Amino acid sequence: MSSLFQQQIQPQIQSIKPYVPGKPVSELQRELGLSHVTKLASNENPLGASEKVLAAMEIALKDIGRYPDGNGFYLRSALAEFNQVALNQVSIGNGSNELLELVGRVFAGPGDEIIYSQYGFAVYPITAQIVGATGIEVAASNYGHDLAAMAKAVTERTKLIYVANPNNPTGTCFGRDEWEAFIQSIPPHVMVVLDEAYLEYVDQVDYPSGLDYLADYPNLILSRTFSKAYGLASLRVGYMLASEEITSYINRLRAPFNVNHYAQVAAVAALHDQQFVQQSVELNRQGKKQMIKALEDAGLDYIPSQGNFICVKFGLDAAEINQRFLQQGVILRPVANYGLTAFLRVSIGTHQENQHFIDALSKVL
Repeated sequence: MSSLFQQQIQPQIQSIKPYVPGKPVSELQRELGLSHVTKLASNENPLGASEKVLAAMEIALKDIGRYPDGNGFYLRSALAEFNQVALNQVSIGNGSNELLELVGRVFAGPGDEIIYSQYGFAVYPITAQIVGATGIEVAASNYGHDLAAMAKAVTERTKLIYVANPNNPTGTCFGRDEWEAFIQSIPPHVMVVLDEAYLEYVDQVDYPSGLDYLADYPNLILSRTFSKAYGLASLRVGYMLASEEITSYINRLRAPFNVNHYAQVAAVAALHDQQFVQQSVELNRQGKKQMIKALEDAGLDYIPSQGNFICVKFGLDAAEINQRFLQQGVILRPVANYGLTAFLRVSIGTHQENQHFIDALSKVL
């Protein structure tokens, strides 16, 4: 590729490495001519969306020629009621990724610092680069957030801290005592984003839901998504909960019509179908047990996970083993870009999809 315009690019943009999504099923089918492919790479809901969502979207098709509601009133109202917050505390985004970046653009810039954990979600350091801030990566503890160390990393230049609970890609989860000690120690002018994309899957007894702390900490921002347990990954819809002041700042940068009509309709229907969410969570619980037994029988180490995925240690040959899984029609997620070169991340699928992985596992090893 030519570099005719490299000198015109903002310096902080030149070093950004694009986010690499999981390989689509159709791509592997084209490459290898396989008919039976199982994708366990992107932490998607293997059940897809609920029947109520599909029915609502079918009705909404007649409005395809209209712009969506730019304020997302009905979705924001449903989210406000569901989470017991004010309407003006809710902002919606084209996936939670958009909102995570918007927070960075609102609060940080050149000369500022953004703190995040080693092995944290890739969007955090990318956001720091986009806004020209200095990214401060704090070493992980047992592959998870070291919240005490992250608090100690705060300086007078710190504007924003990203934390994820559970964390992606490792699945680690911190408890209530650790969280409370952390949030109490953060200066009130430093924004804390608590990314809870996988909270529906958590069964840890001392899990600290961000909602329990939102009213007491005006600098706290919660990030959530419909892409996982709700099964709306293709529609790209996420949301944030924060004070009315912070929400107003986010909405100043939020693009008009950033969440399309069908995503809004689907998200409202999904929110009102909590039975489907619980079905998805139970499927994940059973699937995780199925996967863990197979991993332990194979003598493989893994990072205990509270999400809908498991990070599995395959050793120095992880990249080659990933290729062997592809030959067997199983798409996993390499996480070498996170510094986890010995690991592959495996999403939890249906019983049949998990069994495809297990059958392939015996062959590739």
